[in-house]
Amino acid sequence: MAIEKQIPVGGEAVLRFEDVNFNYSENKPVLFETNFVVRKGTKLTLMGPNGAGKSTLFSLIMGDVKPEEGRIIIGQDLRLAIAKQYIPHTKWAMTVREFLESAFDEKIYDIDKRAKKVFDTVALNVSLDSTIKELSGGQKGRLLIAQALIQEPDILLLDEPTNNLDKAGIQLLTDFMKEYEGTVIVISHDAPFLNSFTHGVIYINTQTYQVEQYVGNYYKVVEDIKRQVERAERANSQLEKEIQNNKDKVNFFALKGGKMRKLAAKLKDEVEELEDSKIEVRKEDRTIRPFTINCQEEIGSVIVKFDSVEVLHNGKPVRRKVDIELRKGDKLHIIGPNGIGKTTLLEKMANRKEKGVVITEGINVGYYRQDFSTLDFDKSAYFELAKVLKKLDDQLLRKTAASMLLGGEQLAAKIGLLSEGQKGLLMFAYLRLQNPGLLILDEPTNHINFRHIPVIAEALKKYEGPMIIVSHVHEFVKEVGVTQTLDLGKL
Repeated sequence: MAIEKQIPVGGEAVLRFEDVNFNYSENKPVLFETNFVVRKGTKLTLMGPNGAGKSTLFSLIMGDVKPEEGRIIIGQDLRLAIAKQYIPHTKWAMTVREFLESAFDEKIYDIDKRAKKVFDTVALNVSLDSTIKELSGGQKGRLLIAQALIQEPDILLLDEPTNNLDKAGIQLLTDFMKEYEGTVIVISHDAPFLNSFTHGVIYINTQTYQVEQYVGNYYKVVEDIKRQVERAERANSQLEKEIQNNKDKVNFFALKGGKMRKLAAKLKDEVEELEDSKIEVRKEDRTIRPFTINCQEEIGSVIVKFDSVEVLHNGKPVRRKVDIELRKGDKLHIIGPNGIGKTTLLEKMANRKEKGVVITEGINVGYYRQDFSTLDFDKSAYFELAKVLKKLDDQLLRKTAASMLLGGEQLAAKIGLLSEGQKGLLMFAYLRLQNPGLLILDEPTNHINFRHIPVIAEALKKYEGPMIIVSHVHEFVKEVGVTQTLDLGKL
């Protein structure tokens, strides 16, 4: 059933882009003569492919980077705030209080009182004296939203706000967004979340480097864009037939001489005109091709044995007994509320430091960490992929990367310059080259374009080794085909 939302009509413009140009470099345009308007009280989704420049557009709005040409006009005396995708490691030594204070240019004397109010809104129960490093992934996610809300903004920017949130956290944020009266622009791949409150979409077209605007709920807009692509593909298919027919005539008449040769020249001009009239189909609508993650050979019978696990209760570590064995084909889904210690548990297991969990000697562990910190952000993507190969095979490496939509430009770039979505696809390319005997996956759909998720789910379903996965995306987990569940909240 369609969700009806009151769409502000004719409201005052609070944000306007006028002929904005921005390039990462001379050969990497992001926006070209871009124009769009955001009106007061609208709640919009910002869409585009991984690496299209969605986070960059947010940086332009916030003033962190400046347009090379054109103007970005923000309503007078309006406050802006952004909840970014993640908290950089460089800030992990800060206390929660210091992190909240860093959102303001001036000293805030009632920060504790303000913090309590926004913590109640996002259901975050942590001490202001805790360091960022002590928080779970879910708690960091809630803190990012709290830091934006504590500024009481008129325009709120949310960059993948549901990443790392558990089911309860997503529902809480959904309810908040429905009631929120401010102006919001959201980047997210969580379709049900977006469809519950957004009025329309602003869409970065990577062919024109411009922003298109659509009105309607999220599902309707996605369907409209899909139909546009299908119409373009049908039109191009018809043109291809006509072009090929004219080319055949050109080749035939060119050999005849005289008037026939003039006709051939005329037809050749028509072919060029038809080529120019082709509709450029959006590159961003490509989906990664089906792939497999091959399992390490001869991994034996019982690959992982759980006797106990360490979890957090009221912020304190406690050890709880469990009895789980994982063999080939077993897929264990670990669940529990934010702050229970899921990410810490996976990290310890991946590094073989969780004393209650034994991984068979010689097993090659493929570990997908949600913040990608297993990768060296200062090295190129090519370098990191080459590391996993015992013997460098340039053709295999590039073919694997290309199938994950990572071309030569992305391979040559430092990993830190890739978008979060591209880092996620890079991690799957890494796992494919690794041939692991055990997969440990921590929120592997975070940042991933929704078109790719079914393909990834199918690959994980077909993976023949054992798998341990943490994910809050119910449909994804269902498609993967988990065989066992460990609920840390019930231990």
